[in-house]
Amino acid sequence: MIKSMSRRALLGLPVLGAATAAYARLVEPSWLELTRSECPIPNLRQSIELVQLSDFHASIDVSKSQIERAIEMAIESNPDLICVTGDFVTTAHGFDPDWYPTVLKRLTRKAPTFAVLGNHDGGAWSAPRNGFLTTAEVSRIVESSGIMLLSNRSVKITCRGGDELQLVGLGDLWAGELDAVRAFQNADPKCPTVVLSHNPDSKDVLGAHKWDLMLSGHTHGGQVVVPMIGLSPAPVHDRRYIAGLKPWKDRWIHVSRGVGNALGVRFNCRPDVSRIRLYTR
Repeated sequence: MIKSMSRRALLGLPVLGAATAAYARLVEPSWLELTRSECPIPNLRQSIELVQLSDFHASIDVSKSQIERAIEMAIESNPDLICVTGDFVTTAHGFDPDWYPTVLKRLTRKAPTFAVLGNHDGGAWSAPRNGFLTTAEVSRIVESSGIMLLSNRSVKITCRGGDELQLVGLGDLWAGELDAVRAFQNADPKCPTVVLSHNPDSKDVLGAHKWDLMLSGHTHGGQVVVPMIGLSPAPVHDRRYIAGLKPWKDRWIHVSRGVGNALGVRFNCRPDVSRIRLYTR
């Protein structure tokens, strides 16, 4: 009996493997989830509803409709502020540069929208990997949509209720574009501050500067998460910060699982649109 059951189990393994592969390729990569979290920020008089989008990865593996659905989810959540944390594309090819600004413009019509670039968006890291030689093309796409691109600079915005919120955007860590001194040189240390930085490992070079929350992506949440084993290797040194909202010292880091993916697969790690309520503490 045991031998018979073992034989049936073994015969079923190829079927299970094929079903799992089909699910990881055909189902989960497009199964978007709206995640919700709350983050305390000092000195706010009223709460702020922020939506973070990350890692669109427009490419042959991530369809226009996937990105459009994520943008519609962001709009439908009625945010006060939208932040996009990089990797708009995967390589220099496989996406429609004329379509992209049009769909991104939907975000700016809904709420003030700010962004930074990621390691795939051009420059020293992406160029040898079929990417753009510089960040100029992706920057043009983003800025022509009306999104304010924050590349190593800060800006103050006035939110509902008259609260001031400071956003500091950083160049990408892997691309060698991160310049923390330049980014914070005009920043107000007394103002509640949200940092946009594609790679969560950036925190390790930001410790000397004042900020309350960092929004990152890059990890895809691990992308393929095997039950009982945990996360697959993610492209970060500090594996505490792969997905979700977590404390770091006296601050917070939120890492989005991203909208798109690499190589067209996800398993046990759905793509997400992140809604974060900022409130005073």
